[in-house]
Amino acid sequence: MFSNYGGYMGKTLLVNIAKREVREYPWTDRARELFLGGKIMAAKILYDNLTVETTPFSKDNMLVITTGPLTGTGAPCSSRFNISTLSPLTGLITSSNCGGDFGLMLKKAGYDGLIITGKAEQPLWLEIESNHVKFHDATDLWGELTGKTQQLLERKVKKSGKLVIGPAGENLVRYASIFSGERTAGRAGVGAIMGWKKLKAVVVRGRERASPVNANLMKKVYKKWIKRLQQHSLTGNQLPRLGTAGLLSSMNAHKILATRNFKYGQYKDFEKVSGEYLAEKYLIKNKGCTSCPIRCGRVVKVNGQEVKGPELETIGLLGPNIENNSLKQILQWNVLLDDLGMDSISTGGSIAFAMELHEKGIWKTGLQFGKTDHLADIFKDIAYREGIGDLLAEGTKRLAERFGGKNFAMHSKGMELAAYEPRGAVGQGLGYAVSNRGGCHLNAGYLVLLEGLSFDIDPFTTKAKAALVTIFQNVMEATSAAGSCIFSLYSMFPDLIISKPNSKLTRLVNNLLPRMGWLVNIINKYPTKVVPFDLPNVPLTRAIKSVTGLKMNFGKLLEIGARGYTLERLLNVKRGLTALADYLPHRLTNVSQPSAKPETVVPLAKMKKEYYKIRGWDRLGRPTNRTLKKLKLLGVSK
Repeated sequence: MFSNYGGYMGKTLLVNIAKREVREYPWTDRARELFLGGKIMAAKILYDNLTVETTPFSKDNMLVITTGPLTGTGAPCSSRFNISTLSPLTGLITSSNCGGDFGLMLKKAGYDGLIITGKAEQPLWLEIESNHVKFHDATDLWGELTGKTQQLLERKVKKSGKLVIGPAGENLVRYASIFSGERTAGRAGVGAIMGWKKLKAVVVRGRERASPVNANLMKKVYKKWIKRLQQHSLTGNQLPRLGTAGLLSSMNAHKILATRNFKYGQYKDFEKVSGEYLAEKYLIKNKGCTSCPIRCGRVVKVNGQEVKGPELETIGLLGPNIENNSLKQILQWNVLLDDLGMDSISTGGSIAFAMELHEKGIWKTGLQFGKTDHLADIFKDIAYREGIGDLLAEGTKRLAERFGGKNFAMHSKGMELAAYEPRGAVGQGLGYAVSNRGGCHLNAGYLVLLEGLSFDIDPFTTKAKAALVTIFQNVMEATSAAGSCIFSLYSMFPDLIISKPNSKLTRLVNNLLPRMGWLVNIINKYPTKVVPFDLPNVPLTRAIKSVTGLKMNFGKLLEIGARGYTLERLLNVKRGLTALADYLPHRLTNVSQPSAKPETVVPLAKMKKEYYKIRGWDRLGRPTNRTLKKLKLLGVSK
């Protein structure tokens, strides 16, 4: 379906792999104006097509792969694509963002999105090129690791973008991932949906290009944007120098580093697994996604081979959270888990929970904190569902339902928490609880950035936290929908504050922010009226305008983000979600950190009530008709 806007290819492909039917899915310019692209576009497609009877492992569940209008235009940090579906881990909508080259190649093939439905009788892989879709037998690929699968497919289809799963996806591990190159759509089990459908891989290629409406202006905007990213302390120094692992030392200092299944917020051996130690002992060079000037990726040597190094979450959940101080082991596990096709966050969280169950004599498995030499074998058992791995493959929530230990089962909505311990950053705790996809640090709004990682506002106060979580969630939703990495947002924070944490100005800002909730709430409520203009430190809106021709400013960006976030909530409510699901484990809301102040608990009930009010949700967590009308979502279904 043709688009009058630039940046879009104008077509979305729908493939039923059971019937081997291919057709174009209708997606109008009005839909582009309202939902932009990426995960918000995917949420609308899922909302329109899934029923309350649809289960994750059913032929009607869709795997929706979408790009944003900036994808493939050379925008900094824009080689992103999104995968949305019903999660086998949570039973709710999930979205997983990936930096591999599949999204770029999908647009070269002429498509903004790809929707896969049905279930094949035998393993297959799809080949998509321009207007042609081929169905190939994948029996010879079934059982192969993700790396080997991509090597074999490259021999069959040169210079192509690939999506693949490993044994974890084939065996329906509830937190199996999908891989594109070395990058992963990691969370909530999207790989298991692909495995259930008997779809081993999707390969795309083509030569088409997305055309901007104003190429000259686009180039000028991109040039200034890149310069801003390269000159900023976070995106031009910390992330290139230390990668995401560079946050670990700061997390430890602020008592927000998940340790021993979130019992503590600090780890005595943190230096042995820090970003600084990784850079000193193992880093060979930096690596970045296509079109990314930040280059936060790590390249390390494992078993004589240069491979992708681990991100912060992998180190945190497979290091301090299981009391493991061997970075060498984590490097090896990172490669192994990627090859098996498994989410390292949920893997680490499930292992830590099992360790505490063993420690308390509830489920005797032999898994113990600090004893990690045999874990590589356990990871393989999970991927192939052998021995205790068959139960670990179900995730923390289901383990707790079977064995007990709910009070220290570290998940939200069924998805294991990321490495940030929220008792030392209560706004992050609120975000975990209300996040649409569960215990995700990004969908949570990533307020920990203000609570100790870059700013240093009071981490225990509830003042302004609900307002700040809301605005952060909205801007991140819209950024993702545009096709841009959220790291591109970091430069929106004044570098003068970031680079000089002890200055009078920085201390003043940190003191004032919790008092500014009223102002943030006005912006949340009336974004297009309060900020109907571009912000000089947010190049994203100017980039979207120069590429697409859409009417865009910071207020509209926030409105689109709010629309997307609310739409995902609607789909979850449609599936029976209530306020009771916006939950954190008892350990985080009722037990203070050992040897810490009593206030180190997450006062969730108070913040959640305020958050619902700001969002325009009722006391059961359901968006009101007034909110739906305001966001142009009233009667959102076809």
